[in-house]
Amino acid sequence: MIILVTGGAGFIGSAVVRLAIARGHKVINLDALTYAACLDNVAGVAGSPLYSFEHADIRDRSAVRRILKTHRPDAVMNLAAESHVDRSIDAPGDFIETNVNGTFTLLEAAREFWTESGKPAEFRFHHISTDEVYGSLGDEGKFTEETPYSPNSPYSASKAASDHLVRAWNETYGLPTVITNCSNNYGPYHFPEKLIPVVILNALAGREIPVYGTGENVRDWLYVEDHAEALLCVLQNGQIGRSYNIGGENEVSNIELVKMICKVLDERRPAKAPHSQLIRFVDDRPGHDHRYAIDPTRIRDELGWRPSLTLPEGIERCVDWYLQNESWWRALQGRDGVGKRLGVGA
Repeated sequence: MIILVTGGAGFIGSAVVRLAIARGHKVINLDALTYAACLDNVAGVAGSPLYSFEHADIRDRSAVRRILKTHRPDAVMNLAAESHVDRSIDAPGDFIETNVNGTFTLLEAAREFWTESGKPAEFRFHHISTDEVYGSLGDEGKFTEETPYSPNSPYSASKAASDHLVRAWNETYGLPTVITNCSNNYGPYHFPEKLIPVVILNALAGREIPVYGTGENVRDWLYVEDHAEALLCVLQNGQIGRSYNIGGENEVSNIELVKMICKVLDERRPAKAPHSQLIRFVDDRPGHDHRYAIDPTRIRDELGWRPSLTLPEGIERCVDWYLQNESWWRALQGRDGVGKRLGVGA
């Protein structure tokens, strides 16, 4: 296949790019190279004849149209998005611009390309989204594909809007679309403003490890390379017009997760005292959702996909990657917002 991946220099996008090329697909990486993007994430495939890079913004319709006509992809995988909840609290307009207007622009360019190409049945527009569009769960239950949308942050609201646009373009124009909604990702090349990299890097530096509120918020964690496997599975085998929830089947509270990471670091990089002594509870995030949990029955039963890693296995692998790739994360320490508490504007 020839696949156009938007946001391919980001965390999840780069995992998709690396895996797709390893499987012999030709990949065009379209990325605006905003603060969270890093071309080092795809340095290992940059010399491949299967890889092309296009520096462009999904909001730029003329650029997207040119890229589609030049490369003539069989599929578009839209991973370009603003994704940090804390940043969405401080600057919601950026999220509306990229996640809503950008998705609209990309859909229109893809529809035009698909129509001019004779509406090939094998074309796919795969929109990658989040479980946060469903809102917050109590102590019971899980998100299914039929769960009503109820977003609580500017980020999740913007992603919910983009999901609805994709559904509408399928229903109204017949554009062959699929949507996936994933749980929290972690793993290699995770930008160092998110929880797991913050815990690892602060612990290594002997700095306080901030935990929001009481740390009892629960998330389902999905190793990013497992996620990339699932995304390619849905792209090739998913039913048009359908959505698929992708979860790691690894539910844990934030405080349990932080302590798990600290324990691994105690083994890998022992300090004078256990790393868990660096944990400090801080003011909670405004509108912090209590719990997310994915019911992965549909993707498991229809497409045969399940995650390969348990959370303890994935955390060990993730910590080891950060220990072995210090030059990667050190180069990002000076980027805007890294190391600062964001999202307190509310």
